[in-house]
Amino acid sequence: MKGAATVPDTGIMPVDWESRLDTQRMLRERLQRAKDALAASDLDALFIFRPEDARYLTGYRHHLGPAFILGNAVVVLARDSEPILWTMDHVHCKARMPWMTDEQIQPRANFREPIGMKRWVDQVKGLIGSLDGKKVGVDLWSPVLEQHLKEALPKTTFVDGYYDVLMRAKEVKTEDEKDCLRIANVMTEAALDAALRFMRPGVKECEVLAVAWQTMTALGSEWTQCQNIVASGPYTAPYRRFTSDRIIRNGDLVIIDIGACFNGYYGDLTRVYVCGNVSPTREQREVHQKVYDALFNAAQVTKPGVTNADVFAQADPYVLDNLGHGAGTNPWEPPFFSPASKDEPVTLLEGMVFNLEPYHGTPEVGGVRLENDHIVTADGVEIYTIYPFDERLVIDAHPLDKTTGRTRDTEPIVGSR
Repeated sequence: MKGAATVPDTGIMPVDWESRLDTQRMLRERLQRAKDALAASDLDALFIFRPEDARYLTGYRHHLGPAFILGNAVVVLARDSEPILWTMDHVHCKARMPWMTDEQIQPRANFREPIGMKRWVDQVKGLIGSLDGKKVGVDLWSPVLEQHLKEALPKTTFVDGYYDVLMRAKEVKTEDEKDCLRIANVMTEAALDAALRFMRPGVKECEVLAVAWQTMTALGSEWTQCQNIVASGPYTAPYRRFTSDRIIRNGDLVIIDIGACFNGYYGDLTRVYVCGNVSPTREQREVHQKVYDALFNAAQVTKPGVTNADVFAQADPYVLDNLGHGAGTNPWEPPFFSPASKDEPVTLLEGMVFNLEPYHGTPEVGGVRLENDHIVTADGVEIYTIYPFDERLVIDAHPLDKTTGRTRDTEPIVGSR
């Protein structure tokens, strides 16, 4: 149904008494989509250096951290072949990833030193054969990587393999991928609820975030969609996208933008609440209503066949720098929704998943950013974010909003205790 929210009503552990998320099916279907995309291209192989792409192709859960390290997870996928993974966790992977053979799991590719790149190329040639005269797509590039790969493979042509091949495989999600995204969102909503129930005048932004982070981790979140954002009072306009030690005051607008990670897939949810058991100002309500309407108006036009430019236009001008982005094993995947979308629009397809996050604000009043997660369905859109908005800020409920009107005005989520 257009606008209806469908969330997993089951647990997340495998059981024998009902059908649930099937991770092995998801692995098979993801890899087949990548193989099909490669076969449909003019490429002979893919060199994959992004850890999230390595996970998409093999299921390898990588070591997430604050900085990207080239070589931590490398995959080569050649035509008519199975993927080969290079990782520092090769012993662990061989013991726990039985869907891959020992030859498919190799010790880490040492890209920290130029000589390591040359040795890795020699390994690749030994495993998949000569690449002379072949065309290879890469998903990540750097001047040093380019130099040494071209020196080691002078008769090989290198081109983009990310947007032209891998993203074509990833842009439409399988049913199990959608379930992973829904579960990640459920974890995120639980964390947001815990954070809001803790939030009150006199606590710091970082204390609120700590409650959200602890809740997500306790529920099994592998990492978070970003560093996570709790921005309050003057930090909401201009919007500051990190969490500080500011003490939140009674009546402040507070933006909470967080996301859990379940099985490699990311939730992403933003709400704005007024701190304390107080009434918002008229100006705060008007800013919130503009953003709230932009969010649902953009969702209302979403269906197969419309473009990202069509969706963007429904929220414009209440956009910070972009309206939204796709989500998957990378929390920022195509389709994107930006001012540039009108110059090269992308047609939405059934099964695409993305987040929309309009914004509006002024320093005199404060800022509001709201975000829901969406799946393009056969006849419209599934909004699988169901956490309620602060009803003190909603002037007129939108027809697609299935949450407003269900919270208890006499017992607000955010109190003043």
